[in-house]
Amino acid sequence: MILITDGGSTKCDWIAINNNGEKAAEKIRTKGLNPAIIEEKKLRKIVRKSQELMALANDVTHVFFYGAGCGTDKPRLALKTVLEAYFPKALVEVKEDTYAAVRACVNNKDEAAVVCILGTGSNCSYYDGTTLHQKVSSLGYTLMDDASGNYFGKQLIRDYYFKKMPDTIRLAFEHKHNLEADFIKYNIYKQGNPSAYLADHAEFMFLNKDSDYVKNLIMKGIRLFTENMILQFKEEIKTCPVHFAGSIAYFAKAEIIEVAKDYGFKVGNFVRRPIDGLVSYHANDL
Repeated sequence: MILITDGGSTKCDWIAINNNGEKAAEKIRTKGLNPAIIEEKKLRKIVRKSQELMALANDVTHVFFYGAGCGTDKPRLALKTVLEAYFPKALVEVKEDTYAAVRACVNNKDEAAVVCILGTGSNCSYYDGTTLHQKVSSLGYTLMDDASGNYFGKQLIRDYYFKKMPDTIRLAFEHKHNLEADFIKYNIYKQGNPSAYLADHAEFMFLNKDSDYVKNLIMKGIRLFTENMILQFKEEIKTCPVHFAGSIAYFAKAEIIEVAKDYGFKVGNFVRRPIDGLVSYHANDL
């Protein structure tokens, strides 16, 4: 049995498939397992707490985990150690989430493309048909992650406090979220996953897209991401499509297409949940 995981900072989706490429269980969801921001003890607790995963543990022969925070060796190896402990008979492979986006988005394994992730966090890479290339190392949600869920959540909270929101939007935002200063600071500075907390506020935008304020906020974020990330690959985007993965990208599709016209790159596929594409990818390799 093969276990495939699309792991974000907010949540992880797990799908088990048998040797015939058929789903062996219903999709399992756990909390996020970003090893760059979550200590090993808590990673173990999250995995152990899932009764569905533990029921499959001894039958799993391979674990393919694609996750946020797995782009550098130390956190990647820490998570690999955790997974090996709970799936003792499995060969465990941990890769950064960009590989999940590539494998879910490209039309064939040899296709060259620029692949972007806009979810809780954000990233952008060039895939030459064989190897993944990145020109900028991500420094996480505090310094980077333009146009991500946590970026937009932060902008919304800032605009609320700086009184830059229209009154109707401000009232709607107050109704949906607890915006007391102490509550916000507690979640950002004293809780374990501040990027996911911020990203939780981003849904508000897509419930209020008829507002000029929200439209401008989304466009500003997409332009910033384009200038800082996509345009790293000025030569590549002349001949390659630019694919997008993640819920922010999926719901901001119209704005991304509009920005693409302004900057002159060709938009490719939009994949909301890479896990579905990963299942097809690994099933074809059986």
